[in-house]
Amino acid sequence: MRRLKAYVALTKPRIIELLLVTTVPTMVLAADGWPSLGLLLGTLVGGALSAGGANAFNSYLDRDIDAVMKRTSRRPLVTGEVSPRAALVFAWTLSVVSTLWFWLVVGSPLAAVLSVLAIVGYVVVYTMLLKRRTAQNIVWGGAAGCMPVLIGWAAVTQSLSWTPVLLFLIIFFWTPPHYWPLSMKFKGDYENARVPMLPVIAPTRKVAFEMIAYAIAMVATTVALAWVADMTWIYLGVAAAAGAWFLWGTVSLYRRARSGADRLKEMRLFHASITYLTLVFAAILVDPFITDVLSVR
Repeated sequence: MRRLKAYVALTKPRIIELLLVTTVPTMVLAADGWPSLGLLLGTLVGGALSAGGANAFNSYLDRDIDAVMKRTSRRPLVTGEVSPRAALVFAWTLSVVSTLWFWLVVGSPLAAVLSVLAIVGYVVVYTMLLKRRTAQNIVWGGAAGCMPVLIGWAAVTQSLSWTPVLLFLIIFFWTPPHYWPLSMKFKGDYENARVPMLPVIAPTRKVAFEMIAYAIAMVATTVALAWVADMTWIYLGVAAAAGAWFLWGTVSLYRRARSGADRLKEMRLFHASITYLTLVFAAILVDPFITDVLSVR
């Protein structure tokens, strides 16, 4: 059981959970209602396998970094619960199985291709090329985390359109103000590991200002989605209210940074970002059913 838990830990299940939260509403929106249970579950399983494989590769490649960061020092490859060779085999297995799963079980070659692109984006672009070299690592490397919405849409429609592109952009713009507060909290860890996260190499005030810019772009994209996807005023109201609340959170962090406050309360914004994304995608989830009710009336 302990060995099983170690392998599960390699997949970073909390990250997978967050990714799948965006997949279900996307599939409901694409199907204009609930897709078949088999398709829904099949896509979620495939997404979990794909993300798990990418995260296992990341754990293998970043084991030296994890060893010097307090936050990650108990991960299986650091403690020796899983050997590097076993982790690499596990990562390849999950990645190959997820690709075949999307192609053969879900029946969507497009979703399979997008899944491969997500794995390559996270493992090669983010982990191998960007993470240790540039402060823009989480910005462009974070695009891999936006792929589940494209995969979910493709699984339902076998195509892509402007709607999933906007869903992709919502998560793309959300990622920096979600991850940078965590980087602020563990700035010392990243410094010790020589990972140039923006909060490590730039003044906190500058980082907070950039968060505001990304949050504005994110909220604008959620509003644009209402028109492109022909969604109801209820979704628009939730998106606008949640966006205003989160944007105020980024402004508050900026004000504390500018005043030189001892406590930035950065983790408050980190947790708020998760709540925000959940609220927006919950509104996306229920919107097709609200549309049906309104059309009946």
